[in-house]
Amino acid sequence: MKRIAVYCGSSLGTEPAYKNAAISLGQTLVNSGLELVYGGGKVGLMGTIADAVLASDGRVTGIIPSALESKEIGHTGLTTLEVVTDMHARKKRMSDLADGFIAMPGGTGTLEEIFEVWTWGQLAYHHKPCAFLNINGYYDGLLAFIERMVDDGFMRPEFREMLTVSDQPQVILEAFARYQPPHDKW
Repeated sequence: MKRIAVYCGSSLGTEPAYKNAAISLGQTLVNSGLELVYGGGKVGLMGTIADAVLASDGRVTGIIPSALESKEIGHTGLTTLEVVTDMHARKKRMSDLADGFIAMPGGTGTLEEIFEVWTWGQLAYHHKPCAFLNINGYYDGLLAFIERMVDDGFMRPEFREMLTVSDQPQVILEAFARYQPPHDKW
C-alpha cells in the first residue's frame, strides 16, 4: 500500500474534533509511509489534512476539476496538483492512484465519493479497502441505515463487512493491511 485517498469536507464543521482528526490522520499517513491523494482544495478539512501531511514532510497529490481550481480554491503548495476536466475525471483519477479510501466527516460530495468507490469494490472494479473515520459518531446514523439495507435484503452482509469503521486512523490502516475483498458479486 502506497497511497490513501481521503474524502472529506470543504468546510471545517462545527466541532474542533474534526479538524484535529484531519491533522491526526495526515500525520498517521506520513508516519506509516503513505502518501495522501485528495480533492486538491485548500479549504476546510481538505486543506487541513493536506497541510498536516506537508508539515510532516509527506507527499500529497491533489486532483481538482478546472472549474474549482479556477475559483482559487486549489491548494498551490502540494507535491502534485492535477487539474482535470470535471468531477467524474477527478473521482476516476483518485481511484486509480489510491490503494485504499477513507471518508472523514463531510457533506454530500464526501458521501457520494466513498459510496461510489465502495460500490465499485462490490462490483469487483477494484479490490481496495474502504473506511469511515467516524469522529464524534458522525456516521452513526448512516451506519445504522446500512445495517437496515442488510437486514432488509438489499445488501449482502459481506459487502457491509468490506467497510472499516473507527475513530482511530491507525486502526483503519491496520485493517487495510489485513483487508481481503469478498467474492465478486456476479
